Amino acid sequence: MTVPPGRRERKKAATRQKIADTALRLFLERGYEAVGIRDVAAEADVAVTTLFSHFASKEALVFEQDDNFEQRLIQAVTRRAPHEPLVPALRREVEAMVRHCTADGAAPIWRMIDESPALREYEESMRLRHAESLATAIAADAELSRTPTASRAIARFVIDAYSLARQAPSPDAALDEIFHMIEAAWAVTGASADSTGTTGP
Repeated sequence: MTVPPGRRERKKAATRQKIADTALRLFLERGYEAVGIRDVAAEADVAVTTLFSHFASKEALVFEQDDNFEQRLIQAVTRRAPHEPLVPALRREVEAMVRHCTADGAAPIWRMIDESPALREYEESMRLRHAESLATAIAADAELSRTPTASRAIARFVIDAYSLARQAPSPDAALDEIFHMIEAAWAVTGASADSTGTTGP
């Protein structure tokens, strides 16, 4: 049973969301480069130290769902039902991520990211980190019986699926196409493991 967050946790989450919302509003109004950390803290009515207790950098303010997305991908592996196939579980999470990042109002945010070298670099490092975390979770699952190399390859495909679908004219159609290929690659890695007698990482 999931225990509901306590008052302290709820207050902390509300402060974090307020900071992120304030930062995004200022970035879109004034331009990302024109807004400093102190500007965000003052507008959100928090101390700079409080801001940094929630966000490690200015770039992180734009990607406030970073940790949540990473944890959800990992949990798609670790919390799926017994014997539930992995790839459909991962697709559900990627679909949810794509819906979030293509919702109404998201286009100006992605234009801002595309125009900022610092934000593009942060996004790239974030995707690589998500892929490594996902690969670790896949390789650690004895039921999946995949090598670390196969796990990393599949994880990269899944993270790239999110990025490609987000930019596609029809995200759903793109996910159908990409995950058909991921399913095939996943099956091949399983067959390779069986043929070589590999039963785990």
